[in-house]
Amino acid sequence: MQGIKHIIFDLGGVILNLDYQRTYKAFEELGIKDFTGLYNQYQATRIFDDLETGRVSPEEFLHAMREHVRPEVTEQQIIDAWNAMLLDFPLQRLQLLQQLQLHYDIYLLSNTNAIHLEKFNRILQESRGLPSVDVFFNKAYYSHLMGFRKPEKEAYQLILDNHGLNPAETVFIDDTLPNIEGAKAVGLQTIHLQAPKTILEIFKTAVGG
Repeated sequence: MQGIKHIIFDLGGVILNLDYQRTYKAFEELGIKDFTGLYNQYQATRIFDDLETGRVSPEEFLHAMREHVRPEVTEQQIIDAWNAMLLDFPLQRLQLLQQLQLHYDIYLLSNTNAIHLEKFNRILQESRGLPSVDVFFNKAYYSHLMGFRKPEKEAYQLILDNHGLNPAETVFIDDTLPNIEGAKAVGLQTIHLQAPKTILEIFKTAVGG
């Protein structure tokens, strides 16, 4: 991490454990035969993109999803299926973030949506007694509040501009290759985190751990 002063983290798959298969399976059980054709880690249909950039509200998203599920399915069942991918925050990763705050400016850049934001903050509250992921960062940026999502260059540039960060001194960490390529396009240093490697391995020497 020589020469690095700032770190921008992805959330899902980097800090928060995800299992996309749980959401795929949950929606299939609600009557959608090929949910991965609508949404997966690498691409999504318009309604999901619009949810992640705040162009549609959660209510509009739920209304649109009703067209794909069985008639008797409730909105809460759709919410639960959509949130099924969100698992847990491993304690060691949260402790690492606390350590990194002593050495770097750290930021969060997450492609997410209002439904997931409410759920993963609730997971954090119930498991760790903390009200929001935001407490671990100088500032957290969420795509549905920004109006941009990775790998759009505006998503990265907004953080750089807001905080006067030099991209040559800033590293971006994500588990999805297109997002890494988007970060490189604005001059950021990057680390493509590929399972089973975790951020603990990346920083085991950077903070003396």
